[in-house]
Amino acid sequence: MGSGLQHRRPSDPAADEPAAGALRPPLPGPSRLTPAGAATRLARRVRLVLHLLGGLAIVLTLFPFAGLARRRALRQRWSARLLAIVGIELRVSGEPLESGALLVANHVSWLDIFVINALTPAAFVSKAEVRSWPAIGWLAAKNDTLFLHRGSRGHARIVSREIGAVLATGQVVALFPEGTTTDGSHVLHFHGALLQPALDARAPIQAVALRYRDAHGHFTRAPAYWGDMTLMQCIANIVAAPAIVAEVILLPPVRGEADVDRRALAAALRERIVSQVTLKADAESA
Repeated sequence: MGSGLQHRRPSDPAADEPAAGALRPPLPGPSRLTPAGAATRLARRVRLVLHLLGGLAIVLTLFPFAGLARRRALRQRWSARLLAIVGIELRVSGEPLESGALLVANHVSWLDIFVINALTPAAFVSKAEVRSWPAIGWLAAKNDTLFLHRGSRGHARIVSREIGAVLATGQVVALFPEGTTTDGSHVLHFHGALLQPALDARAPIQAVALRYRDAHGHFTRAPAYWGDMTLMQCIANIVAAPAIVAEVILLPPVRGEADVDRRALAAALRERIVSQVTLKADAESA
């Protein structure tokens, strides 16, 4: 219920920085995965389909009559259930989550959206193309997704105003400033344009590091939706993993002023996340 996924292609057309490639090479070698049994994989697939159908039913039958707080609670519970169905354990550490914050996270998988929503319901910034996707686009639109047209600075200003309006109500907004996904072993360049609404509103901006581990606590690419991978291939990798731990590290929030250099802030937020994402991965690849 909700989508902010950007796969392979940059999503921030209003970025005031040039596009950049990986600033750190991905880890060498294959992921250490022991496939789950055939019965487990089949059960996960069936339950996942039923859960998606249940999500459509919730949006159709309950959302029209539910207030904002109720819709947020339904989204959070649905997201947490989805993680459990595909064998993902959520672990949260770090600083308290600030209300009305702009969450800035690294991007590994379509699962990132549900990992964050299981922690706190958030409005995600997504590429406008998602709105036209069958079922998924409709669900995203019903779950406070803010759609951004790539290549349109004028529309980016509109989305910036929408972000500011959501933050002003005390709700959380989440974005992935890399604009695309990685395999989870490194973090790409951060675009800073969409940080401006939070700076203008003097809202807290909180970096969130997302890490995925396998059943043995090792780095795993199983959830990664990157490169030329299809969505179905990614789902197959996830349901085949015996267990996945999604680690969410909430870093200290910052409060900026309207005249803060957003490029410098984006770089600083990226470095905070890099320190959490690459430290453990480096140790495991040694």
